[in-house]
Amino acid sequence: MQLEYILKKIIKERKGRNFSQHIFIDSLVQGNLNDQQILEDSMIFSLASCIITAKLCTWAICFLTTSEEVQKKLYEEIDQVLGKDPITPEKIEQLRYCRQVLCETVRTAKLTPVSARLQDIEGKVDKFIIPRETLVLYALGVVLQDPSTWPLPHKFDPDRFDDESVMKTFSLLGFSGTQECPELRFAYMVTTVLLSVLVRKLHLLSVEGQVIETKYELVTSSKEEAWITVSKRY
Repeated sequence: MQLEYILKKIIKERKGRNFSQHIFIDSLVQGNLNDQQILEDSMIFSLASCIITAKLCTWAICFLTTSEEVQKKLYEEIDQVLGKDPITPEKIEQLRYCRQVLCETVRTAKLTPVSARLQDIEGKVDKFIIPRETLVLYALGVVLQDPSTWPLPHKFDPDRFDDESVMKTFSLLGFSGTQECPELRFAYMVTTVLLSVLVRKLHLLSVEGQVIETKYELVTSSKEEAWITVSKRY
């Protein structure tokens, strides 16, 4: 209720006015949507962004603790691109390996194991007809670890995303490129900033004997708290 109140107030303030800084709600306001639709979209994107971002940060750190080689390559890229300078939106675009790490995190963790979309046009799968405007559920958790598409599907291997055809497959699933959802785009940026700070200063290490069990919901999380240990790089 508090979030709804705040968003209603912001929507009212932004309607019919020009501001120097364009925010997400401005795009909704300019999209000829009614107030209720603007409110609902704002709430969905706000809440989904928070959850997806938190879980992507958590899983990225957990997976990095399992591979010293991946962590080393990520550190070398961050050091080469950023040096001792702060991260900027322009520099984020240059962190290609970091993006591969995040894509592989999304895939290995099955971050969003299921999604849904209304069928825009009539479709056909084998002999089955999918009528227009049918709600189609996508079992992304299955597709993301299909061995016919992903060799050694349970292995955390960011190098697999060095292949443009693999990135294209990922894009078609809505995890990158032009079909990438706004919440995930935000999550990629926040997690990149977090890793650029942590990896430059710390070695991320796993806790011996810890077994992380997975809980699959709209966004995948661990059943219990996941712990790591750290050591200073310098």
